[in-house]
Amino acid sequence: MSQPIIDTQTKAKSPNYPDPLIIQPPSSHKQTFIILHGRGSNALEFGPDFLSTPIPPSTSTSTFPIAPPETSTFRTLFPHTKFIFPTASPRRTSSFNRSLLTQWFDNIPLIHAFSRPEIEIDGLRETSVFIHSLLSTEIAAVGAENVVMGGLSQGCAAVLVAVLMWEGERLGGAFGLCGWLPFCDMLTEIAVPVEWGSDDDEEGGSGGVVFRGEEEEGDSLEPVEQAVKALREELAMEDVGVPSMVFRRTPLFLGHGAEDGIVAVERGRRARECLREMGVRVEWREYDELGHWYSTPMLRDLARFIKEAGSAKEEEVRADKTLIE
Repeated sequence: MSQPIIDTQTKAKSPNYPDPLIIQPPSSHKQTFIILHGRGSNALEFGPDFLSTPIPPSTSTSTFPIAPPETSTFRTLFPHTKFIFPTASPRRTSSFNRSLLTQWFDNIPLIHAFSRPEIEIDGLRETSVFIHSLLSTEIAAVGAENVVMGGLSQGCAAVLVAVLMWEGERLGGAFGLCGWLPFCDMLTEIAVPVEWGSDDDEEGGSGGVVFRGEEEEGDSLEPVEQAVKALREELAMEDVGVPSMVFRRTPLFLGHGAEDGIVAVERGRRARECLREMGVRVEWREYDELGHWYSTPMLRDLARFIKEAGSAKEEEVRADKTLIE
């Protein structure tokens, strides 16, 4: 295949973010992937390596039945796709001697048992708005069902928040590799119902269900809607009233190395459980002996997931047309 057609111009540029790396498809443009790097990296370091990583054919037809018989790459598997690799803004860190790092938001190292969510807020809000602007531009070009976004490490965390905050059309898919979900505990606390009324219940009663997120009697929002609304309020994002919950119709792939020493796999598992409780269709994969990076099996699973998500969307559209007719 010919050399990538690289463009660094986009209508969705922001003065707070460097120009993204854009690799145009060698064939007609039918799909767009927006992929975020990890903390301290940038588009030029991350993007070309991601696209050129060899993906040998699987020995199992059940793993990737639609793979060609020869070794491929993400670019050859998706020849009609424009790849957009944004670069995060340089931000002062609350660790590392207050040094400047390219990061989507500030956070303390995840090896600590505690967190400081208050330092994550500004970056998560700004990054979500920036990603949403990229999405809007690409949706206008190829349609929402043909736009996929994902990220690695902190890029994964930023994407998951952007997915929850997205109020547009249903996307073609989303993915996160070796990452976590910011404000996971808060979202779970509000969204997940708890049972009460056992013999040990101090207030007595015959039993029932209450929701951790209920703040006042007669609240018209469901617990998950309350959780999403609470996250919007934490990030000081625009009040949209009742959230659209469109993220429930966007398929999500999460992959994590079992030996990850930067973002422990348990954080990925917690993200999976929280998002499933919120109604997200999550495909979860763990990879033995893999640390904080992607691998050939992970990329093969991811490519299969994206292709299957696209096929499922086509079937959904055909079903809708049949109902209309």
